[in-house]
Amino acid sequence: MFAAPPEEAYGAASSVLGTPTQPTIPLNKLAPEAALRRLELAIVRRLEGFLHGDHLGLLPGPGSETNEARLYQPGQDDVRRIDWAVTARTSAPHVRDTISDRELEVWALLDVTPSMNWGTEGVTKRDLGIAAVATIGFLSQRVGDRFGGYIMRPDQIRRLPAVAGRSALYGILRKMLTEPFVPDHASGPMSLAAAVEQLSRTQRRRGLRVVVSDFLTPGDHELDPNVEPEWERPMRRLGVRNQVLAVEVVDTREIEFPDVGDMLIRDPETSFERYVNTADPAARARMDAASAAQRERIRIALRRAGVGHIQLRTDRDWVADIARFVLAYRRVASMLHAPPQGVTK
Repeated sequence: MFAAPPEEAYGAASSVLGTPTQPTIPLNKLAPEAALRRLELAIVRRLEGFLHGDHLGLLPGPGSETNEARLYQPGQDDVRRIDWAVTARTSAPHVRDTISDRELEVWALLDVTPSMNWGTEGVTKRDLGIAAVATIGFLSQRVGDRFGGYIMRPDQIRRLPAVAGRSALYGILRKMLTEPFVPDHASGPMSLAAAVEQLSRTQRRRGLRVVVSDFLTPGDHELDPNVEPEWERPMRRLGVRNQVLAVEVVDTREIEFPDVGDMLIRDPETSFERYVNTADPAARARMDAASAAQRERIRIALRRAGVGHIQLRTDRDWVADIARFVLAYRRVASMLHAPPQGVTK
C-alpha cells in the first residue's frame, strides 16, 4: 500500500497543497549582518519635532518635543522656555521640558493574510516579508533607535511595542515568525487600507514606516492604473508625516505561469476557483499579461503615493535585492520623499 510522504517532504509544494504550519526561514538567517554591515538606509525625512542636523542617534541635548511642565528654577532655566499658559493658571512661573528627538522610530506593518502563505520556491511570501523587515531593521538601527511592529490579520491587527536594541529586534522577529498562520478563506473586517490608516492614526511621532504586503485586495480585479486601489489614499496620508517604504512581495508563479496542463486557479481569500489549461500558449500569455498589468497598477499607485517601493521575489536573493535598492535609494530618496507644499520635513 502506498504511503504518502510527510508534509516536510513536499518542501515548497506544502504552501501550495495546504496552509503552512511552520516558518520556511530560520531566525538566524533572516538578515546576514556581515552582508549588511557596509550599508545604511538613508533617512531623509525629518523626525518628530524640528530637528537640526541629520539622524545621529541619541545625543545629549535639550531636544524639541514638548514634555511636562515644572517650576521655573532661577539661574538654571532659560526664561525663553517659560510656559505662559501654565504660569497664568498656577500663578507661579513654569517652564516646559523637552525630550531629545534625534532617535529614529521605525514601525513595520506586516501583512499575514492568506494570500501571503503562498510560495513555490522554498519560501513563502509571508516569511520573505519578515526577512525584509529584519533587513530594514538592521540597516536603519543605531544606538537608541526604537523598532516596533504591527501584524495584520483578517480579523484584527496586533501591535508589538517599539523597543530599542538588537536583541529586542530579534524578539520582534521571533514573534512575527511564530504568529499563527491564517487559514484559507479566513474573513474579517481588517484590510490593508484600514491597517495603514490605523498605523498613521496611532503612531503620531514622525519616523520611518515600512509596509510589507503583496498589495492584493480580495475581490479587486481592476487592471486600469488610473483607478486607485483602496489602500493608495491611506498610504499617501501616511507619507505626509513619515518616510515610508513599501515592500511588495511576490511569488514567481504569480507572474510567470508554468506549462503544467490543466491547473486549478484558486484564490485563498475568496471563493473564486477556475480550471485553466496552461498548456495553451495563448491562455498563458493572457494570464501573464493580466498579472503584469496588476503589478504595474500597484507600482504606479505606490509612486503616486510618494513612497519608496521595492519588489522582492521568492526566487531571488532578498539580501542582494535590498542592497541594490538601498544603494539606488540614497540618490533619489530626497526627491521621492519631498513633503507636500506647505508641510515641513
